[in-house]
Amino acid sequence: MATKEAPYLDGGMDTQQVLHMNDGIGDNSYANNSLLQKKVMMKAKPILEENMMRLYSIIQPQCLIVADLGCSSGPNTLQLLSNVINIIDTITCKLNLKLPVFQFFLNDLFGNDFNSIIKSLPQFLESLEENKGHNFGPCFINATPGSFYKRLFPDNSIHLVHSSYSLHWLSQAPKELVNKENAHLTSTSPPAMHRAYLEQFQKDFKLFLKLRSQEVVAGGGMVLTLFGRENTRDIRTAWTIIGTTLNDMVLENLIEEIKLESFNLPLYDPTIEEAKEVIEDEGSFTLQRLESVVLGWDGNINEDVDDEKNKLDINKRAQFITKYTRAATEPLLKAQFGEQVMDEFFLRFKNKIFQLMMDVEILEFPSLVISLIKNA
Repeated sequence: MATKEAPYLDGGMDTQQVLHMNDGIGDNSYANNSLLQKKVMMKAKPILEENMMRLYSIIQPQCLIVADLGCSSGPNTLQLLSNVINIIDTITCKLNLKLPVFQFFLNDLFGNDFNSIIKSLPQFLESLEENKGHNFGPCFINATPGSFYKRLFPDNSIHLVHSSYSLHWLSQAPKELVNKENAHLTSTSPPAMHRAYLEQFQKDFKLFLKLRSQEVVAGGGMVLTLFGRENTRDIRTAWTIIGTTLNDMVLENLIEEIKLESFNLPLYDPTIEEAKEVIEDEGSFTLQRLESVVLGWDGNINEDVDDEKNKLDINKRAQFITKYTRAATEPLLKAQFGEQVMDEFFLRFKNKIFQLMMDVEILEFPSLVISLIKNA
């Protein structure tokens, strides 16, 4: 899942150095606050299976090469590898084929916590060998730091590209925005601002598709998951709550006004129609599936709890939302506004989420799951 891509904040800061998930395994780390992403990954698994089954109907590689773009760190990174291996194991058994050699490239920006991934590999590989037995062949896993808005691999070298919760991060926030009181789009943002964010998404997503079309083999696949939104002007997201929280702190002189004025989150949550239009316009891939998976902001976390006594109350659900938002955005916010205000900021953010959950019966968001095939 994902570190991201915006070149400058606050008059020249290189955010490729600061834009990453919270690293390590602490209380605020991405590794310990990525259950929401895991739930969507599992919901998207049947689409991944379908894409790989179709791939094996065309190509039966001796070495299957998979790239996970925006891999981040933590358990979800290795869960993707396990999913792919298990899917291929099932497919090859059905087709009476030998398991291929596996080559995984784990990509993210340079600030990503690759060290944590590497330290977890010995146990992961040992577990794979125990579960798969003597039929399981070599599995090579490599870190590939760099921006996925640039070339990452040789021509025609990748069979499958996977990316989960990364592509809503833009290469940069739209330039020359007049957005002094907000850090992102809101329901009251002027049409020009909506257009600027949409055009930046269109530019970046089209570039991403073009670059991957050069790297993926003909008949190869991509499965992409990203935050989306409904086709409505009523915008209610965690990103808007970040903006209102920052603005409150400016009004109380806890944050410098000039720092908020120069800050815009490099994020865009497209509608299904917006994503589809870019795919069709770029033209290198055939769209197999484009679906929306709807979850509550709290990841429907109480669905997994059978005992009513153990279900999380609103306060704990608000804390859950705050923790995964902090894990994803704190390095970027800290670089702009300073580490000293982070605890206060996220306390206020949690209180706003709590109040919103009290006022609004349902808080949901769609995730887009996209399955593509590289054209011959």
